[in-house]
Amino acid sequence: MNDNDRDLLPEGLGDRLPPSAAAAQSVRRALLDVLGAHGYDRIETPSIEFEKSMASRMAGVQVRRMFRFVDPASLRTLALRSDITVQVGRVAATSLAEAARPLRLCYAGQVVTIKGQGLDPARERLQVGAELIGNDSVAAAAEVVSLAIEALQAAGASGISVDFTLPDLVDTLAESTLPLASGSIDAVRRELDAKDAGGLVSVGGQAYLPLLYAIGSFDQAIGRLADFDVGGALASRIAGLRKIASRVASMARITLDPSERHGFEYQSWFGFTIYGEGVSGALGRGGTYSIRTREPGRNEVATGFSLYPDPLIENLSAAPTGENLLFLPLGYDGEIAARLRAIGWRTRAALSVGDDALTLGCTHRLEGGEAVKL
Repeated sequence: MNDNDRDLLPEGLGDRLPPSAAAAQSVRRALLDVLGAHGYDRIETPSIEFEKSMASRMAGVQVRRMFRFVDPASLRTLALRSDITVQVGRVAATSLAEAARPLRLCYAGQVVTIKGQGLDPARERLQVGAELIGNDSVAAAAEVVSLAIEALQAAGASGISVDFTLPDLVDTLAESTLPLASGSIDAVRRELDAKDAGGLVSVGGQAYLPLLYAIGSFDQAIGRLADFDVGGALASRIAGLRKIASRVASMARITLDPSERHGFEYQSWFGFTIYGEGVSGALGRGGTYSIRTREPGRNEVATGFSLYPDPLIENLSAAPTGENLLFLPLGYDGEIAARLRAIGWRTRAALSVGDDALTLGCTHRLEGGEAVKL
């Protein structure tokens, strides 16, 4: 590395500067306050764990997305976390294995991946989430969807929309009314996810074509899905989706894409993606899944979501804050300054005669015990 490179950061990583760092703290606090108010207890997990623990806790976890290296103490492979959900699963299956169910936990922290997703080059993101462990019922799904919406609204998101999906749709149909050769299931999933009618026919999934049209506004799409489900293999899932939608319809716009698989590596019967107006990309995903326990062959069901609010944070940090910052001249009264801070003022004290209030970004100046607008 030469002198010109020494201050560069790796691709996809960056600093949070004022006011972005302040907006991040505000969003994180708002999200966690809502989760805590609904009875979700916060936990914190390490940023690095053994790779084996990360990779084996839940099906579908992609180890290739993680930074991995050898621990000089144990000589075992370590991984930098790319998803906190799997760590919550470990805690639930070990330290909190005997805790009463359903177990409600929430968390916040940074996660890192080897490369960005799609057109987004970011490799480090803030992840905030909640997990309801021990229940994957319709009631549990309705609770976590409404909780995700409420939390994002409290953090400043508006115009929220939620897209429902059925991650195990192809597996369910292939086992019953629309059988597929075992070697064709992955291909049919892939073509449905790509919305490629020609590709779907070419891999033997012609009977699945109507699913490409059961997409859009929830009321219309769920009707098309019900018409498609002649054999009734999806009847319970369709009824569940309708109940969940009725719970959150007043909070957000609801859509349905039953064959969507992108971002749902380990979810089971239900999944959802959440978006906000004026925010690029998804703000989060969630759904039902299973956690591997210490008992061989035994899994525990769970329902939860992960929010990635970085785009929302950037939007909020770009907006004028209207925040008041009080300049404290030399010789100011410390008791008055402390009293003003106690009622919400931020203060910035002069350190020399030459310090200027406007140059230091202050909006007010302490004069005669009062805050005077500059």
